[in-house]
Amino acid sequence: MPSFVRDSYPSSGCYLNSLGNSNKVRMMSVREVKWGIIGCGDVTEVKSGPAFNKVPGSSLVAVMRRNADKAADYARRHNVPRWYNDVNELINDPGVNAVYVATPPQTHAAYTRLALEAGKPVYVEKPMGMDAGECEQMVRVSEEKGLPLFVAYYRRALPYFLKVKELVDSGSIGDVKLVNLKLLWPAKPEERVGNPGWRVNPDISGGGHFHDLASHQIDFLDYLLGPVKTAVGVNTNQASLYVADDIVSASLEFESGVIGNGVWCFTVSPEQISENTEIIGSKGRIMFSFFSDNKIRLEKETDMEEFEIAHPDHVQQPLIEQVVSELLGLGKCVSTGKTGLRATRIMDQILDRS
Repeated sequence: MPSFVRDSYPSSGCYLNSLGNSNKVRMMSVREVKWGIIGCGDVTEVKSGPAFNKVPGSSLVAVMRRNADKAADYARRHNVPRWYNDVNELINDPGVNAVYVATPPQTHAAYTRLALEAGKPVYVEKPMGMDAGECEQMVRVSEEKGLPLFVAYYRRALPYFLKVKELVDSGSIGDVKLVNLKLLWPAKPEERVGNPGWRVNPDISGGGHFHDLASHQIDFLDYLLGPVKTAVGVNTNQASLYVADDIVSASLEFESGVIGNGVWCFTVSPEQISENTEIIGSKGRIMFSFFSDNKIRLEKETDMEEFEIAHPDHVQQPLIEQVVSELLGLGKCVSTGKTGLRATRIMDQILDRS
C-alpha cells in the first residue's frame, strides 16, 4: 500500500507514493480536500453529504446525478457550487480533488476506477462492490495508481461503537469466546405490494438486505475482533416477495479463535422484530445494537452497567474526518479498500459465492 507523508507547509498536506520499483512518483499537494459526489441520493442528504462542509480542511464543491433536475435541486438545497449529470464531467472537474461514490453497488467498481485513473482518491459507499472479485480489482487500481481508497463503514469511527471496542479491549468481559447476532425485520410495505426497490435486486445491489446491512456488522466485528478465518452459511428466499434471499444464517470462526453465529430474516411479522448483538466473554457479556438502539449493556458476575451514547447528526462525519485527516497527511483512516474487501469476501463465503 502507498505511504503518505505531509509536506513542508504547515497548512497543507500531500500524498506521495513511489509506484512499484520504478522511478515514477505521484505527488498531489492538498491544502483543502475538495469533494465531488457521484450519486447524490438519500444516503447523502443527512448521513454523509453535509459532513463534507463541516470537517476542517474539507468542502463539497460539486455533485453529479444522472437526473439533471435532481442534481440541480440537491446543489441548490445544500449550497454546492456546481452540479453535473455526466460522471466524466464531475471526475474531470479541476476543482475536485477527491471523489465520493454514493451510487448503488452496481457502479462502485467502474466509478472508483474512473476517479482513481483521473488521479483522485476515492471514498466509496458500502457494500464496497458487487462481490469480492470487484473489490479486489478496486484495491488493485488503488495500489497501481498510488492513491488511497476508503470505504464508508462508518461504524468504525462512531463513539457508540468505539465504546463497545473499548469495553472489549480493556478486558471488561475477560477473554471473548462467542458472538451472537440477530436481525429479524418485517418486509417493507412496498415489498409486499410488488415494488421492492433496488436494494433487493441483486443485479443492482449485489444481494438483498443481508448484503446491505450485514456488511456493516461483519466489517465492525472484523475491526473489533480481527479478521474472520472461515465462514459458512445457509440462505434462501422464503416469502417470494423479491428475487434476493430474505433469510440467512451463518457461522464464523475468527483467526483469534472466537466463534460467531448470526441469523438474519427480513420477512417476520412486526411483533417479531428483534435486533441485537451479544459478545460473550469469560467474565461477562456485552449487548448492543447495530441499527435500532443507542444503549450498550455490560453484564458481569456481580454487577450490570448501561451506557447510552447518541449518534452525531451526520453519522458518517467521524469517519469522513479520518479520511480528510489522512489526505491532509495528518492521520490515518481505519476503513480502507483492504478492510472493505474483507467484509465482502466473508459475505461471499456465507452466501457460497466465493
